[in-house]
Amino acid sequence: MTEINRKFAIAPMMKWTDRHCRFFHRLLTRRALLYTEMLTTGAVLYGGRARLLRYDAAEHPLALQLGGAEPRALAACARIGADLGFDEINLNAGCPSDRVQDGRFGACLMAEPELVGECVAAMKAAVAVPVTVKCRLGIDRQNPEAALEVFARTVEQAGADALIVHARKAWLKGLSPKENRAVPPLDYERVYRLKAVHPRLTIVLNGGVGSVEEAVAHLARVDGVMMGRAAYQEPWRLLAVDRLVFSDPVRFASPQEAAAALIPYIERELAHGTQLNAVTRHLHGLFRSVRGGRTFRRKLAAAAAQPEAGAEFFAAALDLVSDRDHELAHMTA
Repeated sequence: MTEINRKFAIAPMMKWTDRHCRFFHRLLTRRALLYTEMLTTGAVLYGGRARLLRYDAAEHPLALQLGGAEPRALAACARIGADLGFDEINLNAGCPSDRVQDGRFGACLMAEPELVGECVAAMKAAVAVPVTVKCRLGIDRQNPEAALEVFARTVEQAGADALIVHARKAWLKGLSPKENRAVPPLDYERVYRLKAVHPRLTIVLNGGVGSVEEAVAHLARVDGVMMGRAAYQEPWRLLAVDRLVFSDPVRFASPQEAAAALIPYIERELAHGTQLNAVTRHLHGLFRSVRGGRTFRRKLAAAAAQPEAGAEFFAAALDLVSDRDHELAHMTA
């Protein structure tokens, strides 16, 4: 088990944080805690487990996020994840999608804190790795002051090692999943107050964090910060994590260097039948506002229509980025 430092994490995001995305993010930061996409207990127990739970050893520290609401099933899945080497098991109690609600898990679990406590306790009894929960401030007409306090107290008493709080409510009735990521207002102060009341519980703040500098500012009030869409849509920001958050040397001085370091991985994946676009689709935001960046993105987009495209195709796209003076290029070890 790899030691976990929760000061900075990259959020689990459906259809985004697959194993190729995570490997690329690990090139950008050695220290960030990475998360899988949410996997339901049914998928883990009865699906293509070898494919769904596959990861590269370089991805550590790596957490497995589960979706479910049945303690025994979650305990079984947690045991599978721990046996496969995942460094943390996380329970999703924050996703507001209709599919998740129909399965009685995700954000709707905030209405059943006692059940969540039972789930946490069952997973804790099954594994030695940390068990954590990700939630919202509350759902629908819940009062965040009361609802979040009850929820946090329950999971803490159940033995949760950390609580990750997306600092927005989720409106399960009336807002789409996309709207739930932006329409409910952010309330960081509520998360700060939660930490003050629960000093022994590790509290990680999530939601609307747009830069590593913002994350550092939040760390004055909470134990950790989780960045989601900004990390995916503008992955060059992750180059600053090790230096600004952990006071460690940066791994690469520029996005170009990090992208070039991905080529051996691409070659290895292509040799095993992976299509180039499966890897490179996660790099479209790497060169935003950089000369040649738009041409780079067009080139990568073309790979989706060319199943035979190889690593040399990616290398040629990278050569189109002519501006080597990216705003992060000054970051040196």
